[in-house]
Amino acid sequence: MDLTALLSTYGYLALFIGTFLEGETILIIAGFAAYNGHLSLPLAILAAFLGSFAGDQTAFYVGRYNKKFLETRLKKWECRIEKVHKLLEKHQVLVLVSFRFFYGFRNITPFAVGTTNISPLRFFCLNGIGAAIWAVSFGVGGYYLGDVLERFLQEAKWWVAGGLFGLLTAVWIFKTVRNRLRKPRC
Repeated sequence: MDLTALLSTYGYLALFIGTFLEGETILIIAGFAAYNGHLSLPLAILAAFLGSFAGDQTAFYVGRYNKKFLETRLKKWECRIEKVHKLLEKHQVLVLVSFRFFYGFRNITPFAVGTTNISPLRFFCLNGIGAAIWAVSFGVGGYYLGDVLERFLQEAKWWVAGGLFGLLTAVWIFKTVRNRLRKPRC
């Protein structure tokens, strides 16, 4: 089976699972695949919306019904959970709609919200709005990134693209290693 057949057969399922767990990168890739005609952009956005929404609803209920697990097993999240609680006190609606867009808070926020007294219905509604905005923006962004990337690669040499990719990868590795060596801070 070639890549095109794999994408058309399992692309939406992979997108659902990927956005259930994390999301941004796989959705941008799906947008790029839609630009190249391997996926339907509206269906990719729908799969990403459903995956992200379902994943965050699940995390909310894990936080709601397993507070002791979060407190005892996930000590490394303690500082971030406190930050989320402080942000929720000041800007609840904004946080609940936009947390997907903030690296470092995207995965922890639904768990943290589950530990608060925010009603499940309120989280459901605001989570749905946020998931829709996120899925459309990253899906469409990936689609148009495909257009820009294709034009760039047609005009530039592959070695320029490879060098840029290598440089970005090196910077990412450097920052990741540096952050892991630092002591955790709140």
